[in-house]
Amino acid sequence: MTIAPEQRRLLPLAPHARGKRSAVTCALKCGDQCAHPVPNTSSNEYFRDVASAAFTRRRMLGGVGGGALALALAPAAPAAAGSGHGSGRGLRFDPIAPVPADVDTVTVPKGWTWTPVIRWGDPLFADSPEFDPSAQTEASQRAQFGYNCDYLDVIPTDGRRGRRALAVVNHEYTNENLMFPPDTDEETVKKVAMAAHGLSVVELRRKAPGTPWEYVRGSRHNRRIHSHTRFAVDGPAAGHPLLRTQDDPVGRTVLGTFNNCSGGTTPWGTVLSGEENFNQYFVANPTPENARYGISSTEGGRAWWTVDPRFDARRPGYENEVNRFGWVVEIDPDDPHSTPVKHTAMGRFKHESANIRVARDGRVVAYSGDDERFDYIYKFVSSRRMVRGSSRWAKAHNKRLLSDGDLYVARLTGDSPAAEIDGTGTVPSDGAFDGSGRWLPLVENGRSKVPGMSVAEVLVHTRLAADKVGPTKMDRPEDIQPNPVTGKVYAALTNNTNRGVGSNPPADEANPRTTNREGHVLEITEYRNDPTSTRFAWTLLLVCGDPDSAGTYFGGYDGPVSPISCPDNVAFDSTGALWISTDGQPGTLGLDDALHRVTLSGRERGKVEQFLAVPTEAETCGPVIHDQDGMVFVCVQHPGEDGSWEDQHSYFPDYAEPGSLRDGDWGGPRPSVVQVHRA
Repeated sequence: MTIAPEQRRLLPLAPHARGKRSAVTCALKCGDQCAHPVPNTSSNEYFRDVASAAFTRRRMLGGVGGGALALALAPAAPAAAGSGHGSGRGLRFDPIAPVPADVDTVTVPKGWTWTPVIRWGDPLFADSPEFDPSAQTEASQRAQFGYNCDYLDVIPTDGRRGRRALAVVNHEYTNENLMFPPDTDEETVKKVAMAAHGLSVVELRRKAPGTPWEYVRGSRHNRRIHSHTRFAVDGPAAGHPLLRTQDDPVGRTVLGTFNNCSGGTTPWGTVLSGEENFNQYFVANPTPENARYGISSTEGGRAWWTVDPRFDARRPGYENEVNRFGWVVEIDPDDPHSTPVKHTAMGRFKHESANIRVARDGRVVAYSGDDERFDYIYKFVSSRRMVRGSSRWAKAHNKRLLSDGDLYVARLTGDSPAAEIDGTGTVPSDGAFDGSGRWLPLVENGRSKVPGMSVAEVLVHTRLAADKVGPTKMDRPEDIQPNPVTGKVYAALTNNTNRGVGSNPPADEANPRTTNREGHVLEITEYRNDPTSTRFAWTLLLVCGDPDSAGTYFGGYDGPVSPISCPDNVAFDSTGALWISTDGQPGTLGLDDALHRVTLSGRERGKVEQFLAVPTEAETCGPVIHDQDGMVFVCVQHPGEDGSWEDQHSYFPDYAEPGSLRDGDWGGPRPSVVQVHRA
């Protein structure tokens, strides 16, 4: 059947896209969540009330200030040698000037250049079809690099030789407006789009360290994980009736993974990936549980249920299909025949990512943010201890570490008078937005800590369980990672334009701006630098925006900094310096999205330096910093997002004649992995 474009394409809601993204991105990436009511309508004790009460108690106890509290929670020793500030070592570059939002290229510092590593549609296997966007099929897309790459890691596989590696890449979502000619039939559009989600594992090779990489077509390591890849379900909720469906009556096997955003690489060599805005793929019955996850009871959006009945959770036998998404998944890139796993012990919500730190006693700790307005920050602590070494036995043991453990959610308490947190972003009188915090148990020692809910119910309906214990409602917690040098944990809070609007929660010390369009970055210091602790200190490292505007804060640094808005992904180089990629600067600052380096200690703490900018209407994703090799990698996601097949807005990365296809290069936008290196 041939259908008109207006019948097929996903229509955006332009009026609500005031926070950061284009309206098209809002529609396709997260299902227009900002246009819908806030899913978290719980009335748990909210941060501002807790902070005010805490401040009152301190006054009654004789005025014990935040400095004493912070000192009590300070780490006993650094996690590893090194300053963790990134100045004097690491990559040397002259920061670039901000790039206007209509510039359609990757902009890098003087003396550096960029090249694509792999692009949407590049064939992965020896028998994969060549890329032809005008004749895509489900089968061809399953054998090609997927769309809209997000998380990335480049994992060396030959030790110090430095000539072989595996790239592991998430494919978050699709933009059918750009991908298909207008006369493509609806069934093909949906099936190809489904196949373009998931992950890719691709072998890379190069001539010598410090030189650019090329991907290896036909490598035995290459793999596509897509809409019909089988996943095993493990952990306490595996097999529970809440996970059983007509097609899987035992509740232990799921087909596919969708909307995989960021992730993390484990010390044992596997990769974790977060299933984020999975709600947009389903239509379901109007229940409190579905409403809390933003799952619609009305048809619209992608309408995948027209080609696959499991996405219609109103149908008898498929009511629980929605519960089978929203997990952290683990894949083993070393074994292309291994079965990926969905870990129920880590809870179900809109995982942006999961990143690991190993405690002194060998237990592993994973941090994860629930990327929604007014949702929470979580921590998982394994029951078992990691076995060091690279033996098969050690790896098999370690691949079970995330199957059982304790799950916590964060409550942050500020140490400033409530009157000083007025929603403008003005720094309080003590000179910082800071305070203390507690990890509130949801599951501990194999038992539910949430009244009225079993362990399985807590893990499947984690948002509702967390609501009952009173954590802090945050401004869209996205990527959260521990610093490998210092052990401190950094969380990107992207934005929240609903903060303080109407009946929504007001500004507080951890989220200090009303209608927070530009986001901030949180720094957590675990008590005694022990990631298994239930106490921590916190401070805001950055309150983002144009440094010339009121209500911004750059760690106390008062020198020149690059403007930064809508922090999304975080990464670290070998010195412990923080790198931040952005998602939304075109809408907030009128600038292309970017990658920035941030100094974390010393006199230049809070100094932001821009390293690169991505093409027009694109987002910077998945930064990987191999500074000792002189290489930086990013995923360029959704270039030219607001265009259409007939009116493309970007021609990255091929820059071929519009609409042409010659020698594998296409005259249209192709989400790609990019490497930046010395010219």
